[in-house]
Amino acid sequence: MATYVKNYQFVEDVAHKVHNLSSDALTYYLTTQAAAPAQTNSVLADITEIAYTNLSTRVAGTPTTATQTTGTYLLLLPDLVLTASGAVATFRWVGLYNDTTVTPTDALISYWDYGADLTLADTETLTIDYTTSTLTLA
Repeated sequence: MATYVKNYQFVEDVAHKVHNLSSDALTYYLTTQAAAPAQTNSVLADITEIAYTNLSTRVAGTPTTATQTTGTYLLLLPDLVLTASGAVATFRWVGLYNDTTVTPTDALISYWDYGADLTLADTETLTIDYTTSTLTLA
């Protein structure tokens, strides 16, 4: 199971109206770089992303749920199924960024650490299952 890590800059970005989590295009990225949550990694350009060559998709899509109950905000995204159509570069971290933001461009939100390198061979799939708990703000 992957470990969720919130990007520190994301908290400030929410306070400064950088994100509209109910309508912005939230997108996953794959990387072999340990993306420290500190403010030095605040936008996608700070991360070395692996190429999506031989993968079926990259967009996380529209949130399935973005609700607030008694002061706790819950954001749920649909599962993302990656299907390889050839060998895919090794990665360990799957991150989430806001592809809609202009200032800053591609603001980071969080990442999940799988704890070990992952590879996908031709026709293999990886389901990124975040439909139970993508992001909670309390």
